[in-house]
Amino acid sequence: MARPSSYPLELRKRAVCMVAEVCGDYPNESAAIKAVAGKLGIGSTETLRKWVRQDQIDSGARPGVTSEESAQVKAMKKEIAELKRANEILKAAASFFAAELDRPHLRS
Repeated sequence: MARPSSYPLELRKRAVCMVAEVCGDYPNESAAIKAVAGKLGIGSTETLRKWVRQDQIDSGARPGVTSEESAQVKAMKKEIAELKRANEILKAAASFFAAELDRPHLRS
């Protein structure tokens, strides 16, 4: 599981906007990303590149899984895991009670 980002959401949004704004001033997008990452103190240009790509996907400019879809899949996986746990508990309870019904009872 991915760890939470150490960068605030506001910084991430601002960095992505800055890349879009200064992209024309550089020969390619990689150079713009590298410059913006340096100016904002973002440790890795790869980190900023991923933010830019995800923003492009979320805006529909690039194909891929949006942040919203990713969150829905994550929530569904969590729900499925919970349902599987509940199902296992119910199976165990059913077998316990079935065994109780099969056991002969002595009444005095």
